[in-house]
Amino acid sequence: MTHAMTTQRKIATIILLAVLPCLFLIASVCIGRYSVSVSEVLLCIRQWLTGIPAGVSSETYAVVTQIRLPRAFFGIMVGAALSVSGAAFQGLFRNPLVSSGILGVSSGAGFGAALSILLFSSVLFTPIFAFVFGVVAVVLSYIVGKLAGTNTSITLVLGGTIIQSIFGALLSLVKYVADTDTQLPSITFWMMGSLASTRTADLLLAGIPILVGILGLLLMRWRINVLSMGDREARTLGLHVGANKAAVISFATLATAGAVSISGVVGWIGLVVPHMGRMLIGNDNRWLIPTCISLGGCFALAVDTICRTLVGTEIPLSVVSALVGGPFFIYLLKKTKGGSW
Repeated sequence: MTHAMTTQRKIATIILLAVLPCLFLIASVCIGRYSVSVSEVLLCIRQWLTGIPAGVSSETYAVVTQIRLPRAFFGIMVGAALSVSGAAFQGLFRNPLVSSGILGVSSGAGFGAALSILLFSSVLFTPIFAFVFGVVAVVLSYIVGKLAGTNTSITLVLGGTIIQSIFGALLSLVKYVADTDTQLPSITFWMMGSLASTRTADLLLAGIPILVGILGLLLMRWRINVLSMGDREARTLGLHVGANKAAVISFATLATAGAVSISGVVGWIGLVVPHMGRMLIGNDNRWLIPTCISLGGCFALAVDTICRTLVGTEIPLSVVSALVGGPFFIYLLKKTKGGSW
């Protein structure tokens, strides 16, 4: 009976979390210097879906459908991708301090974006270079980790640390040779993270790897539970450790690289949100992964809304996510006394 009640409670929580991003999305679209009511947002969405005029002004329709609604969708995608990847890596490496960038995807994407800004005047290549080099960084981390002749989690983390340092040095080199009037400010701003310059075309470019990565991790969430027991226990239960680790890393990398390619480097989301999920739902990744999709999307939407409305100019995402995520993580440690893991 207790197990059944616990399962029912988890299902009710999941249903609530499924509704929550929709509420955050509507609130995010409403909030801004150009005030839009909830009814106007719903009318704009109906007109956008059906093509039938809904009686809203052209200015309101343009603000909702061309600016705020795509940006809100981007925010949900980025938050969900980083959170799910962080939860998967924390389970895979059995380390509560691991985040979605542990294998160098953020540093690789940062170098790729900086290289694109240095070589090309068009911003069209920036997300492509960021995505490609983010994936390359993780592949190199995996190769370096395998040089030790083992497939243990600690060697993979060490490989990620090495690759992060190398790409960090390459990024510094690009900054050093970049033009200080145009290129260097662009590189710096991209590294701080923002959704302000995202285009609707980026939805297809980044949306496909993000969706593939999230769906892959959803399908593998029970395997992450087994891998989190340790390599020996996983082999005892009949799981091919190497292949399953590679699959989890691949899906998490796709999701993270897709997110970073459109948002820039955004910290804390992949670290804090999985712990929030564990407070609500527990350590079972079968429930935790879907929970992180909802909480991550809501967290990123809330941070992005603060970024664009708090002051006259837009604040970078990484600044607000750190200012919100850092104190909240301290609160989580105090609340759980480290027991959420």
